[in-house]
Amino acid sequence: MLTRLLSVVISASLLSGGAGAHEFWIDPERWQVESGAPLVVQLRNGEKFEGSPQVYFPNRIARFDMVTGGAATPYTGRMGDVPALEAKAPDAGLLVLVHETQPTTLTYRDWDKFVRFVEHKGHAAIAAEHVARGLPQEGFAESYSRFAKALVAVGDGAGTDAPTGMETEFVALANPYTDDVMGGMPVQLLYRGSPRADAQVEVFDRSAEGTVTVSFLTTDAEGRTLVPIARGHEYLLDSVVLRPLHDPDGPVWESLWAAMTFSVP
Repeated sequence: MLTRLLSVVISASLLSGGAGAHEFWIDPERWQVESGAPLVVQLRNGEKFEGSPQVYFPNRIARFDMVTGGAATPYTGRMGDVPALEAKAPDAGLLVLVHETQPTTLTYRDWDKFVRFVEHKGHAAIAAEHVARGLPQEGFAESYSRFAKALVAVGDGAGTDAPTGMETEFVALANPYTDDVMGGMPVQLLYRGSPRADAQVEVFDRSAEGTVTVSFLTTDAEGRTLVPIARGHEYLLDSVVLRPLHDPDGPVWESLWAAMTFSVP
């Protein structure tokens, strides 16, 4: 009981504080499972594909779905669950796990930290825009929300990904479990249902030995990019929309984080 309580406290701190600049992703225990077998999934928050497990908090979740064949089944866990999802794998096919968080607020007390964040996420011009808006350089707030997907093969893993209606999301244009993606994994980045062109995509590539490499891609006019692939590796894609808010008593920026995870057999 003490261990569970400590885990809850740690995760609550991560979700409400400085973890706003970290990636958030869906991390299945196994990427390929048989129908009816245990499906165990962690939600993680961290950096460079290494992160702490997050506790299942219903009030922090806007959406948590298991999507197969285009049909979404909402997942409901228990308060305090770690892992956040434990269920029986559905019928054979490509399983798309979808997780959307409620907005969380982060307060910046260090201007340099904000500048490093916007530059790292491909929004270097935001710092100058912040100053031009006459905003303070400390004590200001950002609201952030997470929009994560993961691709899991159940049985043969056959099927396709598709838009799920999240405000921003990656859509896999190939199936890494059934298609030949050695020439690259094609993905499309959407924002409000439309292609997000000329956007930075950060790619975290983890080898079977656990070595993580980081690279950056840019989407084309159709919001598409091709992710270099190696067999036996796991991938996390991350891209951030950063837009202004104009409530004088609330956050002055809003970030929307799209993430997708998958493995290549």
